[in-house]
Amino acid sequence: MTKQEWNNKTVVTEFILLGFGNGPELDSLLLLMFLSIYVATVTGNVFIVVLMWANQHLHTPMYFFLGNLACLEICYSSNILPRMLFSYLVGDRSISVNRCFTQYYFFGCLAVAECYLLAVMSYDRYLAVCKPLHYPSHMNGKLCLQLSVASWMSGFLSNSILTFLISTLDFCWPNEIEHFFCDSFPLIKLSCSGTHVAGLVTSVVVGVCSLPPFLLTFSSYLYIIITVVRIPAATGRKRAFSTCSSHLIVVILFYWSILTVYVLPHRNTQASLNKVFSVFYTILTPLVNPLIYSLRNKEVREALQKQ
Repeated sequence: MTKQEWNNKTVVTEFILLGFGNGPELDSLLLLMFLSIYVATVTGNVFIVVLMWANQHLHTPMYFFLGNLACLEICYSSNILPRMLFSYLVGDRSISVNRCFTQYYFFGCLAVAECYLLAVMSYDRYLAVCKPLHYPSHMNGKLCLQLSVASWMSGFLSNSILTFLISTLDFCWPNEIEHFFCDSFPLIKLSCSGTHVAGLVTSVVVGVCSLPPFLLTFSSYLYIIITVVRIPAATGRKRAFSTCSSHLIVVILFYWSILTVYVLPHRNTQASLNKVFSVFYTILTPLVNPLIYSLRNKEVREALQKQ
């Protein structure tokens, strides 16, 4: 960009999150819907954390990781939904550049952390189903803590690179983000400076951060399925697979939606569709996580009855 071209452009200090459309009736409906989802998400995940902490029978590796996942989902939802609710309530969809970058940073951190935490949980189920005799010695308290810390740290370290890179881009008018939260590709699309490096690095980092945990999760469940199929008794197969079916549902929902958004080619006609898919991994997954684990898990139901 030449100096004259730069002088003819106004550097923006805030963005406009277009969300899902305009209109008082639509805003009221979305406000009610997302408020209900947020309250249910926070309540359900807090309930899981309190139940895991209060019940001695749930002080096991599986529920330790579940408690971590519940904490992550609370942070995940609280990073996106309160800002959405505020915009629908007051009709102000603007967000400052610094707050936008901050939202994107924590979104990316938590998304990567969830990828690795889901992989750790699948590895835990693999050991429990495929190597039950070695499970107590392999999955001890020290290893659980190390895997949990590594999952959280992987997210906060990896997304620092992308956030710094995107924050160095120049943003000019128009300043409207075709999304309901600040994400990498919609932000890069608005930049009036060179975006090739930023787009390339974003794709590489997303691939590095999502592909290894996805392959680990897929491999773990592949071995679990093979082991379960070899169990002679039908009741044994049902009991074994029930220990990981809930986790499998969450994993499928999370990866199906996130890979649809970040792997498929980006076109203008896909903007609305990508927003819909983004709802699954940013809003619905944190909601269904406590529902699936509490309603489909026998130990949780028994712990709840004893309270």
